[in-house]
Amino acid sequence: MDHLGDLTPDHVFDGGDLDCGSGLVLLIREHMLAVPEGGVLEMRSVEITVADDLPPWCRMVGHEYLGELPGEAPKQKRFFVRKSRGEAVQAEEQALQKDKERARLYEWRLRARASGHLATTVYCRNFKWTLGQPASFEERDAHPSAVEALLGALASDLATGFATACAQAGLEVDDIELTARGRLHDVMAHLGLSDGDPSFAAIEVKLFASTFDDADRVREVWQTVVARSPLAATLAKATELETRIAIV
Repeated sequence: MDHLGDLTPDHVFDGGDLDCGSGLVLLIREHMLAVPEGGVLEMRSVEITVADDLPPWCRMVGHEYLGELPGEAPKQKRFFVRKSRGEAVQAEEQALQKDKERARLYEWRLRARASGHLATTVYCRNFKWTLGQPASFEERDAHPSAVEALLGALASDLATGFATACAQAGLEVDDIELTARGRLHDVMAHLGLSDGDPSFAAIEVKLFASTFDDADRVREVWQTVVARSPLAATLAKATELETRIAIV
C-alpha cells in the first residue's frame, strides 16, 4: 500500500472511536459530499472494527476502498476511499437523506417489569439491568436507585461523548472521570409527606481529565459535548444544571 502515501485526499475527517453502527457511516456519507466524483476521502479512526467493516460497505455502495495507512496518533489508522461516479453518486446521496430522516425519527424503546421487593428489571435490546426504589437514603442496597441511575446515565453520556470528541479532535486525554451530584426540591413530597415539589432542584457534573494538550481546546470540546448531549440538554430545561471541568 506504499502508493497511498502519494495520494492527496480531496477531503479529510476524523471519525474518532465511532464504529460503523454508532453513526460513522452517516458521517462518512455526509463528508463524502465534499469530495468530487472520482476523488478521495481520507477518514481517520482509532476504532479497530472499522478495518473489517469499511471495505465491504464500500463494495456494497459502489465506492472504491483503496486501503489504509498508520495514523499519527497511537492506534489511529488512515483509511482511503475513492468516491463513486454517476448513478452510484446519486444513489448514495439519496441514501444519506434517508439515513438522516430515519435518524431524526428514531425512537428508543425499553420495557420494565417489577421483579421483586423494591426491584424492577429493565429490558433494552440485548441488555437487562435491575434498579431499586426511586430514591434511597441507605449506604448499601441490593440495587441502585432510579435517581442514581439518572445521574449515572448523564455522567456516562458526557464521559463517552467527551472521549469520542477528543479522539475526533486529535486530543490525547487520559483518565477521564466524572462526578455527579443532585438534590431534590422536596424529598418529603416524593415520600408523600408534603405537597411540595419532588423534582430535582439542582444537578452538578464535574469532569476531571488529564492531558498535556492545549487546555483551552480541551475545554472547548467539553462545552461542545455538553451542548450536544441529549440528557444534559433535556435536564437543563427542567432544573439548574451546572457542568464544570478540571484539567489535572
